Amino acid sequence: MNSLVLGFWEIEKTQLLLVGGKGLHLGELSKMEGIQVPEGFCITTLGYQKAMEQNETYHALIHQLNLLKAEDRDQIAEISRRIRQSIVEVEIPSEVAEAVTQYLSRFGEDHAYAVRSSATAEDLPHASFAGQQDTYLNIIGIDAILQHISKCWASLFTDRAVIYRMQNGFDHSQVYLSVVVQKMIFPQASGIIFTADPMTSNRKLLSIDASFGLGEALVSGLVSADGYQVQEGKIVDKRIATKTLAIYGRKEGGTETRQIDLDQQKVQTLTEQQILELARIGRLIEAYFGSPQDIEWCLDQDTFYIVQSRPITTLYPIPEAKDEDNHVYVSVGHQQMMTDPMKPLGLSFYLLTTPAPMRTAGGRLFVDVTPMLASPVSRETILNT
Repeated sequence: MNSLVLGFWEIEKTQLLLVGGKGLHLGELSKMEGIQVPEGFCITTLGYQKAMEQNETYHALIHQLNLLKAEDRDQIAEISRRIRQSIVEVEIPSEVAEAVTQYLSRFGEDHAYAVRSSATAEDLPHASFAGQQDTYLNIIGIDAILQHISKCWASLFTDRAVIYRMQNGFDHSQVYLSVVVQKMIFPQASGIIFTADPMTSNRKLLSIDASFGLGEALVSGLVSADGYQVQEGKIVDKRIATKTLAIYGRKEGGTETRQIDLDQQKVQTLTEQQILELARIGRLIEAYFGSPQDIEWCLDQDTFYIVQSRPITTLYPIPEAKDEDNHVYVSVGHQQMMTDPMKPLGLSFYLLTTPAPMRTAGGRLFVDVTPMLASPVSRETILNT
């Protein structure tokens, strides 16, 4: 095993700091029974650090960046641009290039690959960093792949990524980038699964977005997508969009946007059977990771491939229950007109001094009023309070 490059099959659960959030999850997904993941490997953060260790300009600029605040937009833009330039101009260390070449030989150097960023502060339960670093599709040839590895490294310092880190309290000098190199799939359809509905936060309602071609068109907002909703193994809602454009791979490499034929624009992207199969896969992945997931998928020759899965960070946390029943919770703080979250010490102190059965979530205290709502007498009291 080479510490500079790790195949998906070599990645361990504890190696977030080596392969970043995306790489870690792809390693886990590739080992799941019944889940298809395109083959690939990660250039680890050790490769990134080795490339940057002698780059004095890079380190000086990082120091300047750490002195700024998120409001300093003009200075952030200028320093970030100079950092990106210093990264792409640095030659990739020979041992990193040799390791990449060795792993490519396993899959075929002439094959097309996706080159994708995977930061250590990415796809975390409390901060997704979704879309903050760059992805390059349909890259062919060792030289082109090495060039796009450098571009991915540089994308750690896009303006939006830098500002997002500042807003979420991450130190720029302590965030590193791994790069995922993964065999390209050229799908007839692709999209996203949310195993909890992102609009209502209903954890029993699974939502699927689907469109033709590569998923970049959907992720970038270029096209509208079909929307399907599945609950308890049944399709409960379908919205068929007019899909005028799609992104496809080119034979010589790279991608292009094409117009969809008029007679195909209003065709349902997935069949009912495919929708239910995708929902089953989504629930399987959610159960494995133990939390609602935002999953990117693509469909090629009747096979669904999973190319990413991360926690949904926009859902408000709910108190843990030891059963599968429905529960109704009332926020203690909101009853007292205290809407801000409490500090851990305050939560702990309150739980030690109150006899009432309390639950915690999102820095707040909750009372489970489900038993009281079940009684007509106490229900009236609660509803009138």
